[in-house]
Amino acid sequence: MEEKLNKLKIKNKNIVIFASGSGSNAIKIHDHFKDIDNVNVASLYCNNPEARVLLKFRELNVKTCLFSKKDLDNQKVLESLQKIDPDLIILAGFLLKIPKSITSFFKNKIINIHPALLPLYGGKGMYGENIHKAVINNKEKTSGLTIHYVNEKYDDGSIIFQKKVDLDSFETPQTLSKKILKEEHLHYPIVIEKILVHE
Repeated sequence: MEEKLNKLKIKNKNIVIFASGSGSNAIKIHDHFKDIDNVNVASLYCNNPEARVLLKFRELNVKTCLFSKKDLDNQKVLESLQKIDPDLIILAGFLLKIPKSITSFFKNKIINIHPALLPLYGGKGMYGENIHKAVINNKEKTSGLTIHYVNEKYDDGSIIFQKKVDLDSFETPQTLSKKILKEEHLHYPIVIEKILVHE
């Protein structure tokens, strides 16, 4: 009941998703909002022409924008985003650092999901299996996910939500990745919805 009420309170929101790879989180977000008339996934932004997420979103008839790192740094992406004027920019497996020109213009309107409990295991080079290998090598008992606002530094913005995941004695980077990804799929769309309701 509360979830349905939340959806009724969301008023005409445009969201944009950034992804670099398979885009499983991006697809979960799209599916969560596809039947909510007043939330529009305006575009998928992608820096990887080989990314499966591009094909998937084209099949879903969502506008896509393919860009290079140079486009990201030289204002082209910023100018494109300004035309859409999104209420929220969602990073979902996007690997490039967002430049200050974009984070400043869309202050507190860009969020990211990170497969570790920040501030632990964040920063440059800390993505994907690199994180999970480091967690296991350091014999951590827990890991998890963090959803946070994005600023010009890697994994540095204010934390919105965290979910802990316990490690088993036989944990591998692959099993830990699957365990955390399952929680990401569950929690990311709900956190996005709450942000849109309260914005």
